[in-house]
Amino acid sequence: MAKEDFLELIDEPEAQDPVAFAKPWKVAIIDDDQSVHDGTRLALSDYVLHGQRLELLSAYSAAEGRELLEAHPDIAVVLLDVIMETDDAGLRLIDYVRTTLKRESLRIILRTGQPGQAPERRVIVDYDINDYKAKNELTADRLFTSLTAALRSYQQLQRMVETRRGLEIIIDAASTMFDLKSLQRLAEGVLTQMASLLNADCAGILVLRENGAGTPSFSVLAGSGCYRHIGGGVPSVPLEDGLRRVVEEAFQRRCHDFTGDRSVLYIQTGSGREVVVLLEASRELSETDRALVELFTSRLSVAFDNVILYQQLQDANAHLEERVAERTRQLTSANHRLASRWAELQKVNAFKNEILSTVAHDLRNPLGVILGRAEMLRSMLDSGPEAENLLAQIEHITKAARNLSDMVSDLLSQAMADAMDIEIHKEVVNVAALAAEQCATNQPLAAKKNQKLLLSAPEQLSASCDADRLRVAIDNLISNAIKYSPQHSTIRISVSQQAEGVTISVADEGPGLPPEDMARLFGRFQRLSAKPTGGESSTGLGLSIVKRIANLHGGSVVAESGGVGSGTTFAIRLPVT
Repeated sequence: MAKEDFLELIDEPEAQDPVAFAKPWKVAIIDDDQSVHDGTRLALSDYVLHGQRLELLSAYSAAEGRELLEAHPDIAVVLLDVIMETDDAGLRLIDYVRTTLKRESLRIILRTGQPGQAPERRVIVDYDINDYKAKNELTADRLFTSLTAALRSYQQLQRMVETRRGLEIIIDAASTMFDLKSLQRLAEGVLTQMASLLNADCAGILVLRENGAGTPSFSVLAGSGCYRHIGGGVPSVPLEDGLRRVVEEAFQRRCHDFTGDRSVLYIQTGSGREVVVLLEASRELSETDRALVELFTSRLSVAFDNVILYQQLQDANAHLEERVAERTRQLTSANHRLASRWAELQKVNAFKNEILSTVAHDLRNPLGVILGRAEMLRSMLDSGPEAENLLAQIEHITKAARNLSDMVSDLLSQAMADAMDIEIHKEVVNVAALAAEQCATNQPLAAKKNQKLLLSAPEQLSASCDADRLRVAIDNLISNAIKYSPQHSTIRISVSQQAEGVTISVADEGPGLPPEDMARLFGRFQRLSAKPTGGESSTGLGLSIVKRIANLHGGSVVAESGGVGSGTTFAIRLPVT
């Protein structure tokens, strides 16, 4: 680091009260050079991001680095040297972090004083690192920028992990909630599961209001934390004025309210009953926490109705056992009929999806031929009295064929989206010929935007796969490249044999992919930052379908982009069979 980069930081005299800051970011410095540790600490001495300072942890060898990372699972970023006790100690530590510790969220910034010992391109390709910097270029400003980007990336990944954890808790809790047979037990379970979902100490109450004849009254079914003593479901249990006012306002407002560390959740059941959950957490809820809590509560109305209906059945059973038994037989019969009808509907739906997929597939190739021949006729026409007439007719043919092609594409996307449980029927297929066929099919679309489709493939390259499904996947990648590439650009399609199997890649000269798009690239109905260059429509299903087809073949699909403005390459990798 340049010496002048530190002088400005040293001149910053402003000190801040550490009490005002949240839990610090943990950053590990793993380097065998003491001066690097000292310089880094000095450069980052006043660093603050989102109200959080840094807690810098030091290790002076790869072995110490292992111990440090094992002892601190919440480290967010590692500033790692390549050459320490051995020439590749840092690289071996990266492999240990990703493979053994399974720390996928951890951001790794590789720093080297001898770039030739660890060439940047090879290291970036071979190792899962997030940034590569030479020590002589890593000034204080650049260190600040790299660290900020890494911490934000880590924060986003942690939010995804928290969301996944929350969804797993919701799924696990669902079976428990539906197994409970009393309102009080259900209410206690709800408060317990919410505390687990938020991973925080919580105090709360759950209130049920019956809207029967007369004035509606509410009962406190359960309490937790400091409110545990007021639970039990007795209407006469007193609530202090502040709590009573909050509950009454919630019943009037009939919507969720998040204020500071207090959350008030409103639930209305299908039977017309109303539930209010008042929750006070030990911390303010994040956006992720609020979304998970709302999702959890949206599933509770059925659980409350189930419990109430169960209690009503139990009460009726005490007086009218025979009638309840008859009703149970009727319900059982209805369930059997519903199950039978559901099975029939599933078969009909599967048959419908298969028909849609088949029809769409069988129409695409003829449509491609029609569009291609129409373009050829247009180019063959000479000027003359009839040429204008013929050109108008050719334009009508082309427009109608394109409209039908768009309809077929939408039909095929919808069929694939509704049939993500498709089966794969493998056979030996000439993948190179399949790619050539899809290039020819998409040629009219490319010609419309003055784009070139260049295919690089051997005459014969076979793999064991489902030809129909793979055809759809290749077509989606090529049509996507056409859709998002500018006029007069070149799209390169290649088919090659690798050690691990067959690779089909499509490279465009489009806008490229920013980092925020990469994380959600293959999700269903995802709309990314890039826009079609010719005003085309997008269903947001194409890439998710490609991923599903590749996975069903035991392979994968990957995307590589150098960032905004550098184009994107998508590759389907089929394993050796």
